[in-house]
Amino acid sequence: MIFRLAQALALVAVLLGGMPAARGSEVIEVTSVRIEPTVEGDAWQLSADFAVPLSVRLEDAVQRGVALYFVAEFELVKPRWYWWDERTVTASRSYRLSYHPLTSQYRLAIGAYQIQFPTLNEAVRAMALIRGWRVMEVEALKPGATYEAQLRLRLDTSQLPKPFQIDALTNRDWNLQTEWKRFPFIAETPKTAP
Repeated sequence: MIFRLAQALALVAVLLGGMPAARGSEVIEVTSVRIEPTVEGDAWQLSADFAVPLSVRLEDAVQRGVALYFVAEFELVKPRWYWWDERTVTASRSYRLSYHPLTSQYRLAIGAYQIQFPTLNEAVRAMALIRGWRVMEVEALKPGATYEAQLRLRLDTSQLPKPFQIDALTNRDWNLQTEWKRFPFIAETPKTAP
């Protein structure tokens, strides 16, 4: 058992040995976020901008054929003074960022929808702009109630190949995520919302 673990760690060291070091401790930042009603007025949609700095190691991994999976997570919490906060709404959206050497294109998959980009920066920028994400129905909220909304974007290391998952345990380059961005949200009826 110990011998196999040592072999696995040696394999990881060999695989990652040729990759350049990271630029530093870079983190994803939420630069703007807003929730507004849909055109139909039956739901709330989220729009957000992120600053996603990929380290040299992550860029190199994508160019070598490793797909990176990112997850945007949204939660709406109703604070309660007498008990734990009530988690009213949770939503998540997954992204798959990959490179295809045959076409020299970067692909960004959002669910079943795929978009191709000529450069990695363009693909990352498209992932960093969330527009019109339907996160909750109007009926899920009490009109006039005050909630605390939370949003974050993170690299999902559980979907990386096993050798990279081992490296992600100790390497900050593979733990790319934001802290939860918290902001108040008042559930107005969509007809009266700005």
